[in-house]
Amino acid sequence: MTAAARYPAGAAGPGHPDTVRLQVMGPLRAWRGGAELDVGPRQQRCLLALLLARVGEPLGMTDLVTSLWGDQSPASAVNVIHKYIGALRRLLEPGLAPRTTGSYLVRTGNGYRFTAGPDSLDVVAFRDHVSAARASSDQGRAQEALSHYLEALRLCRGTAGESLADSPAATAIFAGVDGEFFEAVVAAAGFAIRLHEPARVLSPLRLAAEMDPFNELVHAELVTALAASGQQAEALAVYRTIRDRLVDELGIDPGYALQEAHRQVLAQSAAPPVEQAPRTVPEAAPGTPPLVRVVRPAQLPPELSLFVGRTAELAALGELAADHGDGARSGPPVVAIDGMGGVGKSTLATHFAHRIADRFTDGQLYLDLLGDQNEHDSLQPGDTLRSLLFALGVTAAHLPDTFDARLGKYRSLTAGKRMLVLLDNVRDSAQVRPLLPNSHASLVLVTSRRPLLGLAAFDGAHLMRLHVPDRSSAQQLLQLRLPGPGHRTAEHGALLDEIIELCGRLPLALAVLAARLTARPMLSLASVAADLRDGARRLEALSGGVGTPDPRTAFSWSYQQLSPGAARLFRLLSESLCSGITAEACASLSGLGLASTRAELAELTEAALVTEQEEDRYTSHMLVKAYAQELFQDTETPAERRDAISRLLQYYLHSSHHAQVVLAPHRLPVALPPAMPGVVPTRPTTYEQASAWFAAEREALVDAVRRAAEPDCGIVPWQLAVTMQQYLQWAGYFQDWEGVMRLALQAARDSGDEIGEAHVLRGLAVARWSLRDNDEALTLLTAALEIFDKHAMPLEQALVHTNLHWVYEAFGRDEEALAQSQQALVLYRALNDHLGVTFSLMANGRSLARLGRLEESAELLEQALVLHEQIRGRHGATWDATSVAAEAETRMAIASNLAQLGRPDEAAAQLELSARMSQQISQRPNQFEALRRLTELLAAEGDTAGADSAFSRARTVLAEFPGGGPEHLRARLVALADTLARTESENREKSPSARRG
Repeated sequence: MTAAARYPAGAAGPGHPDTVRLQVMGPLRAWRGGAELDVGPRQQRCLLALLLARVGEPLGMTDLVTSLWGDQSPASAVNVIHKYIGALRRLLEPGLAPRTTGSYLVRTGNGYRFTAGPDSLDVVAFRDHVSAARASSDQGRAQEALSHYLEALRLCRGTAGESLADSPAATAIFAGVDGEFFEAVVAAAGFAIRLHEPARVLSPLRLAAEMDPFNELVHAELVTALAASGQQAEALAVYRTIRDRLVDELGIDPGYALQEAHRQVLAQSAAPPVEQAPRTVPEAAPGTPPLVRVVRPAQLPPELSLFVGRTAELAALGELAADHGDGARSGPPVVAIDGMGGVGKSTLATHFAHRIADRFTDGQLYLDLLGDQNEHDSLQPGDTLRSLLFALGVTAAHLPDTFDARLGKYRSLTAGKRMLVLLDNVRDSAQVRPLLPNSHASLVLVTSRRPLLGLAAFDGAHLMRLHVPDRSSAQQLLQLRLPGPGHRTAEHGALLDEIIELCGRLPLALAVLAARLTARPMLSLASVAADLRDGARRLEALSGGVGTPDPRTAFSWSYQQLSPGAARLFRLLSESLCSGITAEACASLSGLGLASTRAELAELTEAALVTEQEEDRYTSHMLVKAYAQELFQDTETPAERRDAISRLLQYYLHSSHHAQVVLAPHRLPVALPPAMPGVVPTRPTTYEQASAWFAAEREALVDAVRRAAEPDCGIVPWQLAVTMQQYLQWAGYFQDWEGVMRLALQAARDSGDEIGEAHVLRGLAVARWSLRDNDEALTLLTAALEIFDKHAMPLEQALVHTNLHWVYEAFGRDEEALAQSQQALVLYRALNDHLGVTFSLMANGRSLARLGRLEESAELLEQALVLHEQIRGRHGATWDATSVAAEAETRMAIASNLAQLGRPDEAAAQLELSARMSQQISQRPNQFEALRRLTELLAAEGDTAGADSAFSRARTVLAEFPGGGPEHLRARLVALADTLARTESENREKSPSARRG
């Protein structure tokens, strides 16, 4: 096999051994350098292909499981996916350390995202070329546009993810990539024919026709391009082939575009096609008794001329509508699109309906059922049937009087027909059911705010939830609508992106905003962005004026249909914190109990006003939340608003308190006042549950401290701040830790709470020490100790002395460090605080060792270990993570002594045990430090393999820190790598082979 045969065009050749190139527009293939890679078993290949097809976009775990297994996923599905991800990371980056993310597969939320550039992945390069082609087209450079399109089309080698899809979800994702290719090849054909260069697009057109043998538009362009190239015979043969295929397999005639292409070949005409008028079957001759003038209705609303994107959704709709005409069905296929107001359901349904309208030779019916209005304003079944019967040619004189008679007439007139029915803005399934045509050859498209579960359960409807478009589609949507080129310059790019995100990528908001800019040409993008940044003015900036639907209007229609309880909860949810809210927190926010809150959340979810995420969390679109905030301010009294916010913050305070007690059950927590009635805090019972709760709620807790600093919020900010500091320290969130402490410090000083100020001074000091600002840490601890001394608080005094020991040690002032830990030891013994005693013994032992008094140090460290054993025996089943952390630090100190005494093997065993204990409690800083010291020790002893292994583990731990860890830890890792490199170089120089050389 030649290099050209096994390496795709445009990729680096064998001279670049680490270059990775991936292909998904065709059979899945991967190369590194010049060699093709084995991507693994079928499901692993499918997983990679799905991530490549959605490159740059996160795929959640639920979507991945559904795409790989459909409805038959095993219980181990998530573990299998994690295993595949690990294997793919090692395949693409062989030198990657275990449990590290690498360059390509990035963890996002509970799923994954594939990142790659045009040099690595064909679909990225394809999209770049297509974007360039569209830009050239917008600027009138047709030849350049054609060249870009041809560059894009050369990248496709067949159906995306060929043969890997085993579920409708996977099929839809791969079909979306194919759809992009079809759109590009049709656009390229238009340019090539206009420029009299049709032969240049024949090859990609033939490939597209082979990939989708029923795509009439692709075949129409192929017929036209062949004829324009002088190949009339082949053009006619292509037409006959697809015509026969459509008739034999689908039972339909070619649509208008294909017929027009055929006519032009026969006439050898280049004239543009003439639009057909709706066909009318003549009325019966005079004297005959028919009651109906049979017509071919064409009621679809005009298609939006600026429709962009939604490639994956259109592919999914095509898949769902594929059983149209299936003789095994007794009724028509029904596809029901649901989603929040303003997300573009009607626009998508209308666009798709126009794409497939030619398949329905008996016409298209359209009806707006006004279900997004209140129940009295929406259309009633009798009225809807009357409208449809009029559209089918029934005159007023022959319209049946009763509902049942109208229903019978409608079913008779639609029996056996090929009709497309679009029912827009449906309220519920009952509105739809009487309007289903009596023919399996018809198709019904439905749009609704709510998922029509009844229609799915009893009428076999396919449900499809529509979300806001991706960023690229939102950018196209806004830019196409902006007036003139003045707002589309490169200098406005970042501002437009910010505006798009401030609108939450909601199509209705973007459309209204573009209309405002068109109507007010002097309105600058900067002023629009400023209005949108102001949460109180955001919806006002998106107002459509009298008679024009806008986001506020769209949301109000959904809100008005809520029950009173759900409406109240919707308003209260405007106060939920940044990262979403759990059902338990919602129950405290409302004060009405968990059962009723869950029922109201279900109603809000069904109304598309909130979205249920993973792990029982609920979020709202940012504009929906802004609307809820307006209602909250207008509807609730000041007292009700204050009480709701207080209950929510007390939920976080008391839940965080309970979780902290589980992390450190034998350390006296801060005493809290009782919670308000209606507050039901979460109560973790195990260390794992408490840690998981902190991890899930970290962002909300940080935001809660910020909110608590505002007046009359129902909690004391410093109390919340200190309950979360252990988790933030151990998990490595040093910046968050410092941030909440500074907020709490200011709030304590503003309120004159001196004791609270002292607690926060100590916490902030340790945060600054963790970030190696020892000068500020010393100042803060000195101030805290002065307050605790003043109020005679011995436990807090002991804690500060312990912290001062670490600061003085960092300065290298070991005598002063020893004095501080000795003072702490006296206080802890007086308090009978055994855990505090172990900390002080360990600290004393460290200082004595640093002062050269190894025997005294060893004695104290041994006492600390004995005391740890006694604590475990005394507490029994009550496991204390803080005690484990103290023992892990003690063993690090023992290892240091052993190393100085020339006992490296024993020192290494102690460091290994320390690292494992820190890992057990997810204490990342100490785990990293133990592994760093182990690496240095093994390297110094000449154990290169062991040192490399320990270094790899240290690097993995540091990668788990937020942002890759603080700067001083990253610097230590770099220094460690340099040490290893020097050691390996020295070992090579000392080896016998090196000396012989």
